[in-house]
Amino acid sequence: MRPSKSADRPQHSNTNPNERGFSAGSTLADLLDFSTLVNPLGPPEWLRAVISAGVSSLSNLADPDCTALVETVAEKHHVSPDEVAIGCGSTALLQSLPRALTVKRALIPIPSRLDFMSAAEEAGVEVTKQRLREDRAFTLQISELGERLNGEEAVFIGQPSDPTGSIFPPNELNSLALNHPFTTFIVDESFYDFTDRNDSEAEKPPPNVVIVRSLSYIYAIPGLRLGYAIADREIIRRLKNLMPSISLSSLAQAIGTAALRDTGYVEKSRRFVAEQREKLLRELQTVPGIKIYPGVANFLLCRLERAGMDAPLLGERMGEAGIAIRICNDCEGLDGSFFQVAVKSDEENRRLCRALKSEFGVPLPPIKRRKVPAVMFQGTSSNAGKSVLAAALCRILLQDGYRVAPFKAQNMSLNSYVTRDGGEMGRAQVVQAQACRLDPDVRMNPILLKPSSETGSQAIVMGKPVSTMNFEEYIQYKSKAFSFIKEAYDSLAAEKEVMVIEGAGSPAEVNLKDHDIANMKTARYAESPVLLVGDIEPGGVFASFIGTMEVMAEWERSLIAGFVINRFRGIKSLLDPALEYTQQHTGRPTLGVVPYILDLGLPEEDSVAFKNGNLDRTPPTGEHVEIAVIDLPHISNFTDFDAFRIEPDVYLKIIRTLQDFGDPDAVILPGSKNVIADLDYLRKTGLDVKITEIFRGGKKELIGICGGFQLIGERIADPHRIESEGRTVSGLGLLSISTVLSPDKTLMRASAKHIQSGLMIKGYEIHHGRTEGGGGVPTVLREDGEVIGVGSEDGHIWGTYLHGIFDDDAYRRWFIDRLRVKKGLQPIGRTLVNYDLEPALDRLADIVRQNLQVDEIYRLIGLK
Repeated sequence: MRPSKSADRPQHSNTNPNERGFSAGSTLADLLDFSTLVNPLGPPEWLRAVISAGVSSLSNLADPDCTALVETVAEKHHVSPDEVAIGCGSTALLQSLPRALTVKRALIPIPSRLDFMSAAEEAGVEVTKQRLREDRAFTLQISELGERLNGEEAVFIGQPSDPTGSIFPPNELNSLALNHPFTTFIVDESFYDFTDRNDSEAEKPPPNVVIVRSLSYIYAIPGLRLGYAIADREIIRRLKNLMPSISLSSLAQAIGTAALRDTGYVEKSRRFVAEQREKLLRELQTVPGIKIYPGVANFLLCRLERAGMDAPLLGERMGEAGIAIRICNDCEGLDGSFFQVAVKSDEENRRLCRALKSEFGVPLPPIKRRKVPAVMFQGTSSNAGKSVLAAALCRILLQDGYRVAPFKAQNMSLNSYVTRDGGEMGRAQVVQAQACRLDPDVRMNPILLKPSSETGSQAIVMGKPVSTMNFEEYIQYKSKAFSFIKEAYDSLAAEKEVMVIEGAGSPAEVNLKDHDIANMKTARYAESPVLLVGDIEPGGVFASFIGTMEVMAEWERSLIAGFVINRFRGIKSLLDPALEYTQQHTGRPTLGVVPYILDLGLPEEDSVAFKNGNLDRTPPTGEHVEIAVIDLPHISNFTDFDAFRIEPDVYLKIIRTLQDFGDPDAVILPGSKNVIADLDYLRKTGLDVKITEIFRGGKKELIGICGGFQLIGERIADPHRIESEGRTVSGLGLLSISTVLSPDKTLMRASAKHIQSGLMIKGYEIHHGRTEGGGGVPTVLREDGEVIGVGSEDGHIWGTYLHGIFDDDAYRRWFIDRLRVKKGLQPIGRTLVNYDLEPALDRLADIVRQNLQVDEIYRLIGLK
């Protein structure tokens, strides 16, 4: 264990990869390093923000007195600022202290931190060693220490000690210090923040006690070299006189100040390390021939008790397995049988223990099968194109012979679908399932949130409604929701060779990240690399890539494999400087530039594109009919009329205001997740009056689908407070029907007969309401005999609960021809186009394959 001349630099048994027994072709980046004693959680998330904000300050000289940092240390430990000194790590402070104290002798319990010995020797101080007893787990006995003191010496103590991890009661040291006022006690608390103690000596220590602390280990920033000392003001004055006039850069000072104010990260780290340390201890105890010394820090000291094996040889063998351990044979007080391992994550600790057992011939249980290969598309924003790219890759993988399935942990959308077994799921995953040529399965979208108000959504879990929750209630529910997500993913993935996962919104929503279950948490669980998708159409895509990376925690950044630019128009070579800049800034490549695809021919995931007008089209030039759709605030299943877009003689128009109305041949009132609120909207905007007026003449046609069907009736009651505070309201009164909203939700696939046309049609029902009334003429009759659609006597006004009615090619042509006849045009009498997603999916796959680095993505997934 060689001493380090650089402050707080991790100390290893070897520094040359070849000396560690690395296999050919391996690199330091491949090494699982148990010899570095830094926080296994990595740096706190705020670190990048502080660095970014502090870059401008680098053009100015740093504050030589570190005023802000000193004041923060003083405030944290309830001492005066003139009792604080800042240094380039704890090592720099330890090296200067023997000279500042002008002591003649140093007493150092061994084994202990190597910096203690080097600091005393470099100061020319005589060193006396006190050997700690192994049968006491190398724990310092304060009473025995007192017997060795005679004044004018400095005593170096680790609290907890490195490399043993042992700790002693601080009150005993206080008593000893008071009884020996001419002895100075230097207490190294570099690893103290990893313990569960709150009785640090730094809280107003006796005048002859110096506390040295490091921020490098607990905050995982050893490269910044940050430390401080707390002591009597005279000691601090002398210590400062020996140190450089400017010891820390302005950036390092800013980081130190932010670190000391972040108590939450320390508490989180303590809990994590304590849990993992106990697990690691228990697992190491199952390895025969290794003795473990329980400690309280983020590492464990171990001793080999096996013939023919010492720690240096074990270190070489572990190096061959891609693991570095800390060999302690050059630490005085320990021989070549001792080694030390850091506490790391659960998965990393298991890998260490498995390697040790393998080395010692311990029978190993079967290796847990690696999770099914997967790749995840996340976006810099909603509507970046994640759903479409996921569908494209699903079809590409299918074409290449893989059994593939889509997955989206949590979807927020009013555009849903009913599976064969009556479960409700997001429409986007239905399209992705079709890309895989699979029947839609609620496991593909275990959590569906359907907004019903500005602050509340109905939660659909594994295809069934659970309850309507506001934002705070859903946050509390998320831990339970994630258990459903994991169960669904594992079950589905077990049946497939590869999974294509879609995220939700953006992983960079800093106000939501802590409890986000749809993005990085899912990626980590699935062990999936992440492709970050950005829409270049509105501009700012490169800033979005870089900004997203900047707000991510280190573990989140490690999952990002690269970027995909979507909806590009123009010459790709013009992007080269920006692509290079982005890779230089983030360390991640751009793995595809996908062009803007006109007339994609696939349903949209949600109403974003619909609401912002991206789906609006200009009227055809030839003979055509005009079908208008009312854009309700809570519109749901807006894809019910998507099939009209492919008809050459139909102009599909979206009505958002009275001025948009014009003179349509038919108006569709679509589904709604809150019919009462949307009815209020129609009345507030005057659209209700316009709708009523336009249909008095009997030449236009009005169709209500699901929620729209309820709106055109006479009455809507909500006694169970499904969508309101129990209101009962009058509908538009265009059909003699009434609806009562019920807690029981109808979810079913259905085949039905359209009575007027005589055609059989298929679709699905999703509704809370029960609609009754004898004043309407049955128009849609379900195969079980139940009426699920009624209309007026003349057939100009009608509605149905059947979603997807217009997806049927024959019925859609019948409906359009009827509108043509009313308009004085000749009916066509035959199907012009088929509403079939297969050609669109194949076309999408071809385009994306040409513009995405598919081979590299396959390599990332583990398929090549």
